[in-house]
Amino acid sequence: MEVDKGDELPSPIEFRLDPASGVPTYLQLVQQVEQALRIGYLKQGDQLPRVKDVVAGLAINPNTVLKAYRELEHRGLAVGKRGQGTFVAGLPASVVPLREQLALHKGLVEWMRAARAAGLDEGAMAALFENALHELRNTGDVA
Repeated sequence: MEVDKGDELPSPIEFRLDPASGVPTYLQLVQQVEQALRIGYLKQGDQLPRVKDVVAGLAINPNTVLKAYRELEHRGLAVGKRGQGTFVAGLPASVVPLREQLALHKGLVEWMRAARAAGLDEGAMAALFENALHELRNTGDVA
């Protein structure tokens, strides 16, 4: 049975760009797919947005989207099917079960509320978080 293009389900993910981030556009797309996989928003078999839809929605070059999708394929996270689109094929190595993610999210929101009550704004919270993450990365432990 041939699938009518009008019958396709929309992709569960919609890309967005942050021009001020300093991160190349294609990597922003890759990171958003990885994040959506980690939090369970995307799962194996889900279709990624069609290149032409991403191009139209974000006003970017089609080659940028193709580069992102090739990178996802290289990482084993996506597979392109000729004439059908690009689909999620795998999961990142560090996927945490949803129940644990929800508990961690709750704790992080509580930390943010405490930080705000202590007088930190979003930038200061982000800086503190990034500093702790950097320390964890470099030492394997946070002081």
